[in-house]
Amino acid sequence: MNSGRLIAVRRDVDAVLIPLGTPIVIPAGSQVRITQELGGSYTVAVGGNLARIEGKDADALGLDERDLGASEASRPAQVPDGDVDMDEVWRVLKTCYDPEIPVNIVDLGLVYDVHVVETDDGGHEVEVVMTLTAPGCGMGPFIVEDVRRKLLDVPNVTDVHVELVFDPPWDRSRMTDEAKLQLGMF
Repeated sequence: MNSGRLIAVRRDVDAVLIPLGTPIVIPAGSQVRITQELGGSYTVAVGGNLARIEGKDADALGLDERDLGASEASRPAQVPDGDVDMDEVWRVLKTCYDPEIPVNIVDLGLVYDVHVVETDDGGHEVEVVMTLTAPGCGMGPFIVEDVRRKLLDVPNVTDVHVELVFDPPWDRSRMTDEAKLQLGMF
């Protein structure tokens, strides 16, 4: 892992300010410190702010996207009967992270419901109902898109719909004991 390491950015790289969700460009030569590398992206500290850099831009950090361990190794095997494997859906959801918190969205208690609906054309739509730790979080659209994009890679999933809700509101009681332990809340 490269967390905590100070790195000079090798090329201009697109990023998103956390928690605002504002797109920025981090110029080549900027010094960044990797604070988190989970779920296929990097969170870096730069100029007193946090920013998210997608795994596809790992080369700008002098790294290889494979360092994230999120590509071929996490690709699911095909389900022979054509159904969607719900265990695989949940496994994939556990690869999605809030870029500020080093705990996946499932263990944080952000996912309220997941089910598969067969579509009229014989496909399978995964429907996810989830929330955020704070309603005004600018990273919400990025987390939702991460969920959608990753679930589309699950075998036999033809569409994904993510509904973001704030009722009931999220609170710490929704976290798993593992998440609380990881965040030092015990």
